[in-house]
Amino acid sequence: MAYRALTDEEISIFEKNNCWAEDWTRVQVAEEGFQAKFFHRVLFYGDIRLGRFEKEVEVTKGFVKHSGINDATLRNVSVGDNCLIEKIGSYINNYTIGNDCLITNISVMETLEGATYGQGNIVSVLNEVGDGNLMLFPELNSQFAAFMVKYLRDKDLKNAIRRLVSEEIARTMPERGTIGNRVKIVNTKEITNTIIQDECEVSGASRLSDCTILSSENSNVYIGTGVICENSIISYGTSVINSVKMQDCFVGEACQISNGFTASQSVFFANSFMANGEACAAFCGPFSASHHKSSLIIGGMFSFYNAGSGTNFSNHAYKMGPMHWGTLERGTKTASGSYVLMPATIGTFSVCFGKLMHHPNTQALPFSYLIAYGETMYLVPGRNITTVGLYRDVKKWPKRDLRPQNSQKSIINFDWLSPFSVGEVIRGKKILETLRQASGANVSSYIYHEYVINASSLNKGIKYYDIALRIYMGAVLKRAHKWGFFGKPETEIGLGKWNDLSGLLLPESEELRILNDIKNGTLETIQEVTDRFEEINENYRKYQWAWTYRLILDYYGIKDITPADEEQIRKDYVEARRAWIAEIKKDAKKEYDMGDVEEEVYTDFINKLDQETEYEE
Repeated sequence: MAYRALTDEEISIFEKNNCWAEDWTRVQVAEEGFQAKFFHRVLFYGDIRLGRFEKEVEVTKGFVKHSGINDATLRNVSVGDNCLIEKIGSYINNYTIGNDCLITNISVMETLEGATYGQGNIVSVLNEVGDGNLMLFPELNSQFAAFMVKYLRDKDLKNAIRRLVSEEIARTMPERGTIGNRVKIVNTKEITNTIIQDECEVSGASRLSDCTILSSENSNVYIGTGVICENSIISYGTSVINSVKMQDCFVGEACQISNGFTASQSVFFANSFMANGEACAAFCGPFSASHHKSSLIIGGMFSFYNAGSGTNFSNHAYKMGPMHWGTLERGTKTASGSYVLMPATIGTFSVCFGKLMHHPNTQALPFSYLIAYGETMYLVPGRNITTVGLYRDVKKWPKRDLRPQNSQKSIINFDWLSPFSVGEVIRGKKILETLRQASGANVSSYIYHEYVINASSLNKGIKYYDIALRIYMGAVLKRAHKWGFFGKPETEIGLGKWNDLSGLLLPESEELRILNDIKNGTLETIQEVTDRFEEINENYRKYQWAWTYRLILDYYGIKDITPADEEQIRKDYVEARRAWIAEIKKDAKKEYDMGDVEEEVYTDFINKLDQETEYEE
């Protein structure tokens, strides 16, 4: 925008309206459209830039006031076009304010020397008393965060990543605090060293200090009453409301943090929901949830996770009820890397009469239950494959992604059967078969790492795992035809172990390639690293086919997939799907017979299961 000096007439109007300047020559205004009559009782210090004031501003629904500045003290401030700024208790100091903003009834807003806006802040997740392992910056996503935490002990990698992050921050950090376009800040006490981007609304907050709030027209952020947020970054589409207290945190896209929740040294990604409780040193990946006052999430890595209240750790023997956040689809990890709970895709759900158990040795038996009777722990392998809960989770998670297409920094792969989870299924099935072979088929129970597996549970576990394998192979074969991958894979990328990098399912070989390329300088910027994550995700189906092709050959004992083999795989797929649906129907009937579900809900669910035949072809 082009600016000019004030005219004598404009200075006269200012002074008539009880405005004053330390030096009128340092007050510059828009070359066209500036109107001094819309300023009342304003004090100007330092260098001031003022835009046009031609439009009205909606203060609340149905109530508009003309743009202008009233009852305010400004020092070294630039104000864009058509803003309404009034009732500033102390002052606005060292800020650049965009167009069409409403800023009213605030105490102070300023940028101080050395402001970092929460960027470059190093926090310690997984270990609340450990060294910092995660560097916060605006473009952080769940993959990059998980990558940093996972390879903390690789000093060369850590130094290289921190250099890239520091360079990115230095390139993008403004010289002083900025307020974007169409921002609304009302009834707020203190905003210090904070960047607030377009379309954000801050209403009734207590303090925002050293923060960056990423907001846009299609994915705006709302900060509500009583919120105190320090040294933190808040991403697109998120709401932080009702006396939340947050320090040294990163909040990803479309998260909801509310109702007095307190958090420190923690990160929350894509669609996480936190209320009432507390988080400390927590890594909360996509779709992590906690909404009970007694919940403390501490020192763990979570994903697709619902923390219950106190002893109720994920009330998910649940079935068809409409109010449900879901089981742990990817599971939780402790700082040592052992799995604690993982009922949905790769782990064990502990139902221990209200006591959360820690069972690191069960991580090779996915989709399993642990049940305690007295001093005896019973393992029920694979049981969760055929539950109503898992079926509903598989269907619902994609629908609960609230992020607009242009604001999806964190990658989320919703496949419940993938090379990552199916690899665990294969290992679990082999363990059960080895136990049966070693102890014989005529015993009443088996012992696995001091846990008891009843013979019937072991045989059903093998059956359920086999159902999952056949469903997976048939489904991938169909996709390979649909997307032109069928035949001998074009790549060997995807063979071997797969990992889950907080939502991104990828071959371990590709993860290690990123590691090496950062260390050797092949990836030189943050954008190049995030682009590599995106590239891997875009090639997921190709890599998946390479892995699944080898699985099919091994499973069926063949050298190539002939038309006859295809027909057998398709037949096994259809039979497995029907067996799966039949088991889920049994689970639903059991729930209904207990009287916990209304007949209408039960009937509707069964009708949906009957429609599953549409996916067979």
